[in-house]
Amino acid sequence: MKRRFYPLTNKGAAGISFSGSLAVVLLLVVGLGFAFRQQLLDQIKLYNYVAPTAIVDLANQNGLQPSARKTFYVNHPLLQDKTTFTSACPNGGGEKTIILGCYHGNQNGIYLLQVSDNRLNGVTQVTAAHEILHAEYDRLSGSERKKIDAEILDYYHNGLKDQRIIDTIEGYKKSEPKDVVNEMHSIFGTEIASLPPALEKYYQQYFIDRSKVTNYAAQYQNEFSTRQATIKQDDAQLATLKQRIESGESGLTAQQSQINNRQQQLLALRRSGDGAAYNAGVPGYNAAIDAYNGQVRQVQSLVAQYNQLVAARNDIAAQISELSNALSTTAAPINQ
Repeated sequence: MKRRFYPLTNKGAAGISFSGSLAVVLLLVVGLGFAFRQQLLDQIKLYNYVAPTAIVDLANQNGLQPSARKTFYVNHPLLQDKTTFTSACPNGGGEKTIILGCYHGNQNGIYLLQVSDNRLNGVTQVTAAHEILHAEYDRLSGSERKKIDAEILDYYHNGLKDQRIIDTIEGYKKSEPKDVVNEMHSIFGTEIASLPPALEKYYQQYFIDRSKVTNYAAQYQNEFSTRQATIKQDDAQLATLKQRIESGESGLTAQQSQINNRQQQLLALRRSGDGAAYNAGVPGYNAAIDAYNGQVRQVQSLVAQYNQLVAARNDIAAQISELSNALSTTAAPINQ
């Protein structure tokens, strides 16, 4: 009697199950490795790191969430004078807004220009927050970035009304077309006070109270915008005054011609001995002289107003130039 053989189904099944378990374990290990890789890198960067007081103050003033504060510190942020900053951040870090800082990817650092002009209080805080958001954007997973990019672009196309920011983004489109959404991510989070609910919720993971940062942005932007608005108003008033002065001077020229004609007529009457006609013409002549002198005084008053306003306007323009120089690594005056 021949012995029957049976397929080794049980052992085969056991072998397949073991291999499957190993694959799952390996995938889990790899997944955990990716999950903790950033945390391990952060711990290495923070080992023995003590944030300087000025950096801690910036984190406090911006109301950073603990995770965003850690991202800030991981990048060992530095406040630098213009000379040092220029080496760390050529061209002001490439920013198009009134932001002077830069973020070097892969945790290679955040660098901030130290601004001492008290009128620009807030610019360093906003710059720090702006660069932190660059670092946070760098840390997003592919799916997270895809989702937030869609929210940012939707707001840009359908909700953004601030012309200054629109113009800024247009500048980035020309100079850094591959990083436009990244820049929007930082600009929207730090410079726009009110955003759609989805974006507000997103930025809450970085800021306890985002209004602290946007208030700083409004504060120092106002130092420029109010002065620029005043200059625009002054220029319009100067144009009106100039027109009135030119009109007044033209009128004086016509009056002067009339007065000269009357004078010649009166002299001719006196020479001819026609005293009655001469005397009759004198009051009208004197009245014309008085009117002329009155017009001269009016024009002189307008000229004085014009010169005074020019001085005030130029003083404000000089202030704008000072503010711009405080934010410029080359300290070149801006054109007015």
